[in-house]
Amino acid sequence: MDDFLAARLQMAFSLGFHIIFACIGMVMPFFMSVAHFYWLKTKNVVYRDVTKAWSRGVAIFFATGAVSGTVLSFELGLLWPKFMEHAGPIFGMPFSLEGTAFFIEAIALGFYLYGWDKINAWFHWATGVVVGISGLLSGILVVAANSWMNSPSGFDYINGEYLNIDPIKAMFNDAWFSQALHMCVAAFVSTGFAVAGVHTLMILRGRNVQFHHKAFKIAAIFGTVAACLQPLSGDISAKDIAKRQPEKLAAMEAHFHTERNAPLIIGGIPDTANSRVDYAIKIPGLLSFMATGDFNGEVKGLDQVPKEDRPPVAITHYAFQIMVGLGMAMVLISVLYFIALWKKKSWMESRWLMKLFVIAIPMGFIALEAGWTVTEVGRQPWIIRGIMRTADAVTPMPGIAYSFYLFTAVYISLSIIVSLLLYRQITMVGKLYDSTAKDSEL
Repeated sequence: MDDFLAARLQMAFSLGFHIIFACIGMVMPFFMSVAHFYWLKTKNVVYRDVTKAWSRGVAIFFATGAVSGTVLSFELGLLWPKFMEHAGPIFGMPFSLEGTAFFIEAIALGFYLYGWDKINAWFHWATGVVVGISGLLSGILVVAANSWMNSPSGFDYINGEYLNIDPIKAMFNDAWFSQALHMCVAAFVSTGFAVAGVHTLMILRGRNVQFHHKAFKIAAIFGTVAACLQPLSGDISAKDIAKRQPEKLAAMEAHFHTERNAPLIIGGIPDTANSRVDYAIKIPGLLSFMATGDFNGEVKGLDQVPKEDRPPVAITHYAFQIMVGLGMAMVLISVLYFIALWKKKSWMESRWLMKLFVIAIPMGFIALEAGWTVTEVGRQPWIIRGIMRTADAVTPMPGIAYSFYLFTAVYISLSIIVSLLLYRQITMVGKLYDSTAKDSEL
């Protein structure tokens, strides 16, 4: 393995692990705060128990997210020194603000975890809300930094020098809103479905049913509403990418030839050697409409992109298809859930609907990983689009492959530890959190 590939793989694995921890850490505080609000309003002890259980989960993911995020920060400097040398002064502001949001989140979480029965009840609840808001802001700020790599702005690039730097313009670049919106909604979808599915599994097994039913309902509402909003944010992102990164859209759709009335491709196997897609379902004009708002609009193909500047088509296309396919599956489950809520109350107790939520546990996170693959691989070969190639930014330090193996082992170990902790949290609900179960035992 050469050092360039090792550096890219290490960054990919680090980001792949961190993004899951970060998304759960961003979203779970909102679930926790809703359950806490219901406890304060209704005095139903089940909501208090759910709140305390989820607060422990928030603490676990805050710790793991902080560790994995810190590693990522160091990796930017260690693996990509040329990139940080030039880019750091330009897009450093969102990272600095993210650090501030992180400290606020840590302070608020401290108040929340140790404030039970010690501080005013509503102030205690408010600290939980602050944990959620600051965590969400952290995610938005990090995405703003990443979006700058896709849409560099806030400077003039003259004769190889970065001049007239404007950090505010760099942070609020043309891509930040669509990327941040899509990412935040995806975090709610993936976490909502995962949490709802785990609680549904416990209901199906007949364990602490009242506790898990309350928890399921909160998580399911967040996840299903977000799933129905995700296609809208995806449409905003697609139109934005069509304008700023047409080569990425072409790779996502395996769209080789520039044309009007361009078809939307579903599935298929890209044949880059012959510039075609085999075994695909094609819907005439739909790609043109999604990209331009006009069924006869022109969509730029890979034929207008120099070969050395083309993204890897197969990986980008497959990842995009996985993301969209799983996203639509969760939309379907969401529609069925809404029908059950409003029209078919009997469905709420049906095992088939519950099993659908169990099946959907990993869907959101797989779609999340696929989406980030599209974002990062679809930008290649650029680390700063149109300015700096990824190969030119890598460290000259040898032995990166060994670093990759080491960090991969660390992240796998961390994931196993977190999984064991969460498994204990779920299986020990009756003994640790569910006071109604404890009372019945007495």
